[in-house]
Amino acid sequence: MARRSKIISGLLISGALLVTSLGVGGMAAGADSAPARHDQGHHQGHTMAVSTVAAAEDRDGDGTIPAKSPVTGARPSVKAPPHRYFHEFQANCSVTHTRPDDPIVYPGQPGKSHDHTFMGNTTTDAHSTTDSLKRGNTACKAPGDKSAYWMPTLLKAGQPVLPVGPQVIYYKAGVTDYTSVRPFPEGLRYVVGSPMQSAEEFRRHPGFVEGWECGESYFNVDIPKNCPTSADTQLNIRFQAPSCWDGKNLDTPDHQSHMSYPKVKAGTNDNICPASHPVAVPMIEFKMAFPVNGDLSQVKLASGDGHSFHYDFFNAWDPATLKALVDHCVVGGLQCNARGYDETHPEAGAALDENYELP
Repeated sequence: MARRSKIISGLLISGALLVTSLGVGGMAAGADSAPARHDQGHHQGHTMAVSTVAAAEDRDGDGTIPAKSPVTGARPSVKAPPHRYFHEFQANCSVTHTRPDDPIVYPGQPGKSHDHTFMGNTTTDAHSTTDSLKRGNTACKAPGDKSAYWMPTLLKAGQPVLPVGPQVIYYKAGVTDYTSVRPFPEGLRYVVGSPMQSAEEFRRHPGFVEGWECGESYFNVDIPKNCPTSADTQLNIRFQAPSCWDGKNLDTPDHQSHMSYPKVKAGTNDNICPASHPVAVPMIEFKMAFPVNGDLSQVKLASGDGHSFHYDFFNAWDPATLKALVDHCVVGGLQCNARGYDETHPEAGAALDENYELP
């Protein structure tokens, strides 16, 4: 069913209860499962947790992980290529497990986070690194996508309700010059949103698309109390990530400062990267569907109310596979599925073969 979309910064952007079978471990309903011993940093009006344990890849322990191959001399593109309504592909990834871990916010500290629902890489835990993810397996359609994707677990009366089947994770152009988008650097990671954000911060967040939606109810800041009861009705949320990188760091202490949302170029409706974050990378958009409807009064997130929704991304794509999809679909101005195939432009072919691998 077609979904309404919202214009952000001048850019048009476009049922079963699973519990023990996926291994819920030490689940915390709406709170951290262990005493949270951490300092507090500040970012864009809300508090963000700062871990007291450095990530394994943070050699000097300062919270910053520099890129092995930084991008130098980059400038934001202000070009306006021929208009294409779509410039995207999908990464269809299924839920693999839940766990009160967060390898970005609380690296090396199992059980310290609220419960998360993990998709994609099957090995993601508190100790995950770029190398460990690359050695792991994946529940994404494309074997080359061993990235880790996670979000707070949705709960109904304290029990997890997990998305069923491959979920839609879009990779889009977030800037007007879609031809300037380049693949993520290996090992890039970031957090989108914050579990500490207020309802108003969530509503005004640049990644807010339609908020929580169910049936014909859209743009909800919190989870609706009721939803139509029908076989094809589910609770959904869409939320977009920043798509401009500083070209220098794979992570920063607040897990966000190395990324930025595009800005509107003065006097135009064009979206460009700011000079501080000049490198355009794919804009990830989560489009999650939870198999729950009817009375939602007992539905919440492990992180709290609906406006605490946030998610994490840790890039572990095979570089050649990701480049093929970005070049063919995003730079090529196509609307691709997980194979990199646009049904409305069959003449363009596909980036991947029938096994979702490089030909």
